[in-house]
Amino acid sequence: MSRTLPPLDPSAVAAAPNARAWPFEEARKVVKRAEKLGKDEVIFETGYGPSGLPHIGTFGEVLRTTMVRTAFRLLTNDQIRTRLICFSDDMDGMRKIPDNVPSREALEPYLQMPLTAVPDPWDKGYPSFGEHNNAMLRRFLDTFGFDYEFASATDYYKSGRFDDMLVRALERYDDIMAVMLPTLGAERQATYSPILPISPISGRVLYVPMKEVNAKDGTVTFTDEDGRDVTLPVAGGNVKLQWKPDFGMRWAALGVDFEMFGKDHQTNQIVYDKICSILGGTPPEHYVYELFLDDQGQKISKSKGNGISIDEWLTYASSESLALFMFQKPRTAKRLYFDVIPKAVDEYFSFAASAQGQDAAALLENPAFHIHSGLPPAYDMPVSFALLLNLATASNPETPEVMWGYISAYAPGVTPQTHPHLDALVGYAMRYFADFVEKNYRAPDEVERKALEDLSEAFAALSPDADGEAIQNAALDVAREIERYQDHSRTGPRGGPGVSGAFFQMLYQVLIGQQRGPRFGSFAALYGVENTRKLIARALGGELAGDG
Repeated sequence: MSRTLPPLDPSAVAAAPNARAWPFEEARKVVKRAEKLGKDEVIFETGYGPSGLPHIGTFGEVLRTTMVRTAFRLLTNDQIRTRLICFSDDMDGMRKIPDNVPSREALEPYLQMPLTAVPDPWDKGYPSFGEHNNAMLRRFLDTFGFDYEFASATDYYKSGRFDDMLVRALERYDDIMAVMLPTLGAERQATYSPILPISPISGRVLYVPMKEVNAKDGTVTFTDEDGRDVTLPVAGGNVKLQWKPDFGMRWAALGVDFEMFGKDHQTNQIVYDKICSILGGTPPEHYVYELFLDDQGQKISKSKGNGISIDEWLTYASSESLALFMFQKPRTAKRLYFDVIPKAVDEYFSFAASAQGQDAAALLENPAFHIHSGLPPAYDMPVSFALLLNLATASNPETPEVMWGYISAYAPGVTPQTHPHLDALVGYAMRYFADFVEKNYRAPDEVERKALEDLSEAFAALSPDADGEAIQNAALDVAREIERYQDHSRTGPRGGPGVSGAFFQMLYQVLIGQQRGPRFGSFAALYGVENTRKLIARALGGELAGDG
């Protein structure tokens, strides 16, 4: 992912009108909007609540929006300028004290104060809690190379950039209330106001009704915390809007053309749109994505801490594999947990490899194209993540050098220096193996013992440097002679029955302690024919099932 917008490939521009990938489907809506409104600049926006540190959902939202932006650039051949604004609602009141701060007691006096008025609890030299988290957000986004503009609600409110919209909100106050009140319960209706004044006494964000709204003077009157009525101008950061009206106001003020949000916002979308229209804006195109599920199928929640964090994912795999997970089926609820990582890693490298030989039309359907904003890199990855995990399971490596011993024998000339991406993958695989791979060996029955003995004899007849294809064919030849593993629904190469997948499942259960694995011939080639025979001997001697 590049920090600056990459140039467009003319062949990709030519193929873009027929592209079917979901970012193009969304981008076409934005193109129609831009043409209808006569816009020469299109604004993509993502929102962020800095009450906590950026998380995996933040990454997904910015990444997916970037994918739509790239598709838009291709569809318009960069004839319309684009900007991506990452907006931080840092003027929101601190409604509760986060669990991860050094001293909860120290922050108690600052409850309900704007996040940019709360001291930085980590004492890292930032003026406030909100600005600390904003800095973490920017560092987070910069780490992944996103091209974006950061925007602070505090800056926008205090600098006057929202002043005209706030005065307009006073002029159309009754219209806004007519939208909001039906969405509230009776008790809340009695005290609700879309305007939240900042108390001149305490500095807190006040959820109080307005006693007077004066659009002509641009002021509101309310009862402050000491019981006295106070009149404040809405300009200059003296007030902010409730979060739902704020959504619509921001769209109108910034001229936002596209924003995506999670399914939990979907019921509020009509409210955001109506507020935007009331304030004179045209609601943007939206994209509603599904929320992630944890390993138990429950929705991931920041407060619960279930699921997987971005730091946890990046402990075991690269950001590109996470980006692939984000790209695939964003409107389908998916389990986001550690067990999805290996598949995402290998699929990413598979897509990246395919990209190198594809024509423009096929490339636009390839996730690697979207992950890398049109410039998928080339990799030489002679070993997959799944194979590395099985190699680690079989060899119990204590250091990467042990793994590289097998890899270098399997692929002469391949070293950590010549293949740094593979070296990184070795590290990821070792950490994943250590933390998650459970070995559950089982002893072979009599039929399986005979099959393993025959397999060992067949391997003994192979060349020590036999490749994965030769090893796989030798294994298939053994299986074809055993009735249990004959698949009569398929025809083998010599006219006999094919081989059931149960044969290879047995090999992984007995020899590796796993339910399944990558192509067995590829594993045996990487591990080594002689080492695989020793593994079979250990299984036949009862050593492996005893380990499990």
